[in-house]
Amino acid sequence: MTAVRRYGITLPGAPGSHGPPTVIVVYLTSDLTADGRPVYADDSGAFRVQITDEDVAQPLADTVSSSGGRGQEQCLHAEALPPPGGADGAGLSQR
Repeated sequence: MTAVRRYGITLPGAPGSHGPPTVIVVYLTSDLTADGRPVYADDSGAFRVQITDEDVAQPLADTVSSSGGRGQEQCLHAEALPPPGGADGAGLSQR
């Protein structure tokens, strides 16, 4: 089975602010977790997650979240995204 190359991860708004959620796109990296799962990271490399079989993103211990915390969001929705340029890969970025 081929790993999904990118996911959209939904982060909740800041607690108590009623702010809208933020979606971060993460890309497959060459790194693996200790249990052999692929590691996904945002463009900056600061937000790193593993994706479970149930499409839940779990921030890794070295992750700094967009809300300033260190991996405090532990159960995030992950949505598999198609390759850029469509399913045939046309226009696929260098990632």
